[in-house]
Amino acid sequence: MLSIVEIGQLPIYNQDGDENPPTAWSTFRERIKAADAVLFVTPEHNRSVPAALKNGLDVGSRPYGKSVGSGKPGAVVSASPGAIGGFGANHHLRQSLVFLNVPAMAQPEAYLGGADKLFDASGKMVNEGTRKFLESYMQAYAAWVGANAKA
Repeated sequence: MLSIVEIGQLPIYNQDGDENPPTAWSTFRERIKAADAVLFVTPEHNRSVPAALKNGLDVGSRPYGKSVGSGKPGAVVSASPGAIGGFGANHHLRQSLVFLNVPAMAQPEAYLGGADKLFDASGKMVNEGTRKFLESYMQAYAAWVGANAKA
């Protein structure tokens, strides 16, 4: 089952909060810890990930040695209105995932270019080719999770 873990409400990570973490940090960490895998879907901001996502990585990986995502299979989907579909964000996030010990699916890769034209005003996908690609991507991801899930 897929569930969305919101990151927008997380207080900015500060090591001073490690001994008595905010409730939002604890809740976030518990949800990630309970997950079998993590699928990251991100826009691109200045050839990297948005600050909220970086903060989520920091909150989930601290205190040092207690990263809740360590060993969980992951994958990255990036999106941008530009032609290269968030390539910078995708690869920058993958660099962080290596350090955090989140094995990221290598293939297929998912860069959604022209993302502003893929959905209608109500959020419904209007591009059939992209829908088919994402279906096959999720099938590959499910196989990746099955092959790499923690025992």
